[in-house]
Amino acid sequence: MDGLITRDSAHDVPTTLARLNDALRAKGITVFATIDHGAGAAGAGRELRPTIVVIFGNPKAGTPLMQAGQTAGIDLPLKALIWEDEKGGAHLTYNDPVWIAARHGLGSKAGQAVASLSGALAALAEAATGEN
Repeated sequence: MDGLITRDSAHDVPTTLARLNDALRAKGITVFATIDHGAGAAGAGRELRPTIVVIFGNPKAGTPLMQAGQTAGIDLPLKALIWEDEKGGAHLTYNDPVWIAARHGLGSKAGQAVASLSGALAALAEAATGEN
């Protein structure tokens, strides 16, 4: 799927979510919202495997992208989707910052910010899904 990075988790969905929140807190990154799609589905009388979106960000990291192209604001703040597949495996999926930059035609104006975001997201994903 173009623009998405998915990591398999060594943990179940609740543990992956807790580890992501711990990693975000440790880095001083604001969590704006957590959306539990599974709970929403249950409220509508539907079944859905665990599917949770965490919306988070840091203005120091995201603002340079919007300065390069304001339409990048539709993809910010950043989001991580923690979900369970049909076999019970947990995964974490997020938008690749390189894809976000290309989508909005940000070019080299946002190169450093994109590289920083890419590294930060990879580290957060590892903290949430990894063995340690």
